[in-house]
Amino acid sequence: MFNPDKYLSVTWLKGGRAYPELDCFGIVNEIRRDLSLHEWPDFAGVTKDNGGLDREARNLMCRLKRCEPCVGAGVACYSGSAVTHVGVVVEINGQLHVAECNPNTNVTFLPLARFKRRFIKVEFWL
Repeated sequence: MFNPDKYLSVTWLKGGRAYPELDCFGIVNEIRRDLSLHEWPDFAGVTKDNGGLDREARNLMCRLKRCEPCVGAGVACYSGSAVTHVGVVVEINGQLHVAECNPNTNVTFLPLARFKRRFIKVEFWL
C-alpha cells in the first residue's frame, strides 16, 4: 500500500535520483518502485536544462502506452510544446493525486484536476 508520509522527508535536488534527494523524475521512479511497478530508465544527469527532460521524456514515451490517469502512470506536463515537468499518479484516501517534486516545496500531492489546471497539456503514460 502506498504511504505518502515516506515522501515528507524528500528534498528536491536538481538531477536527484537517490532517495531522499530527488527531482521530478527521481520521485517518479521512487514511487513506481514502492508500488512494485517496473522502473523506467534512470536518466542520470538529465534535467530540463537544454531540453534534456523533453528529449528523454519523448524517447521514453515511444516505448510506453498513453493511458487514462491511473495509479503508477507517469505524467508528462507541457509548457508550450515541450515536456518541462513530470510526476506520477498515486491514490490517497480513494482519490487520484499527482505526486511531484519541485524546488522549495519538495514533494507535494495534488488532486488530479487541480494538478492538470497548472499546465497547457498533461498526458498520462504506462
